Amino acid sequence: MRYISTRGQAPALSFEEVVLTGMASDGGLYVPESVPQLDHEALADMAGCSYAEIAFRVMKPYVGGEIDDDTFRGIVRDAYATFSHDAVVPLNQLDANHFLLELFHGPTLAFKDVALQLLGRLLDHFLAKRGERAVIMGATSGDTGSAAIEGCRHCDNLDIFILHPHERVSEVQRRQMTTVLADNVFNVAIEGNFDDAQAMVKASFADQTFLNGTRLVAVNSINWARIMAQIVYYVASAVALGAPHRKVSFCVPSANFGNVFAGYMAYRMGLPVERFVIATNANDILHRTLADNDFSKQELVATLAPSMDIVVSSNFERLLFEAYQRDGAAVAELLERFQDEPSALAEAPLARLREMFASHSIDDATILEVIREAHHRTQEILDPHTATGYRAAERERGDESVPMITLATAHPAKFAEAVVKAGFPGVPLPPHMDDLLEREERYTVLPAELAAVQAFVAENRR
Repeated sequence: MRYISTRGQAPALSFEEVVLTGMASDGGLYVPESVPQLDHEALADMAGCSYAEIAFRVMKPYVGGEIDDDTFRGIVRDAYATFSHDAVVPLNQLDANHFLLELFHGPTLAFKDVALQLLGRLLDHFLAKRGERAVIMGATSGDTGSAAIEGCRHCDNLDIFILHPHERVSEVQRRQMTTVLADNVFNVAIEGNFDDAQAMVKASFADQTFLNGTRLVAVNSINWARIMAQIVYYVASAVALGAPHRKVSFCVPSANFGNVFAGYMAYRMGLPVERFVIATNANDILHRTLADNDFSKQELVATLAPSMDIVVSSNFERLLFEAYQRDGAAVAELLERFQDEPSALAEAPLARLREMFASHSIDDATILEVIREAHHRTQEILDPHTATGYRAAERERGDESVPMITLATAHPAKFAEAVVKAGFPGVPLPPHMDDLLEREERYTVLPAELAAVQAFVAENRR
């Protein structure tokens, strides 16, 4: 298996190289050169298998033999042994044909754990094999940072630096990052927003000279291994509801688009999917693009669903590459224009997207309304991100005979402020986190200046 850049000007890489590289040298993102297929029999044979076994079968073709089967099975098994539910990602029935896929049973109570518990182990495996050390640098709007830290805190060959927007994540999200006092963990609060933090991470990958030869590794969703790991829960949930003998649909709370793109890859591999519904908050570039062909930046809005407070959706580039029939030059030209002026997609690529994707956007008042409504109808308390998905699934459901699976991306205890605003007394943290708000914190506040951030990383890496 080889991997190519969405902008067409970077060398093709192996799986090991793409995991250690992250972003392509031409500024693009890596995708598989060809998509492995799961035929009807392969999907049917997964019925009744454990999540770890399904994960091994789905991901094995992407690894391309670069890790022997016994070792890879062990890595996968160890990654998902950290989850508190035996099903890893259980389905919760809401009505006759609407289901929540609970992705929050990992160490940090968010869907990012599914990929990052695996990615940390893959990175450590490849670095140990090479006798190298590396620096991880990532930006988070809330959940990625804590999941990355939990996935990498025990890694012998990694130092991890996570940037989050100062005072723009929930207290639980912040403390999940800043109370990990491991020697290889560094938290930086940027005096700006998520897009400022992400721009500095991207600039650091483009020019890594500040590290004097030490490898810089990405753990956000630009890293292909993140997408690969997320493909699995689409397959596992669909098989649990009768695939490949019936189609399913998915509704995905969306911001950076990596989660949705993983579902699209499951579809490309052969999973029978009727449609994907993209749910957004007031930061609705994905919805505006699909509904109105308005592919333009707007001012960031701080919402009750902060993990979705993103103006530039990085992983959308991967889907654009497919919509433009893998024309890297066309994608590069579109994204270059997008940086400076309002843009629109060409008619044919937009039509291709609309064949499989619908979208819906809701504001803060509606998020609170949905949390109350969902509890009244189902007795479930939803976090604000999952609430966007719940409403979008109801509005854009399509054929009601097709099971709809809404991705529950975070535990409601992570967003107690929104739950309380909706009229509930709050949701207790699970036992392993019940003292989180009393733990010692450690983090550094820095200005949103690239030089200051890079100097901090260079000075503190081990």
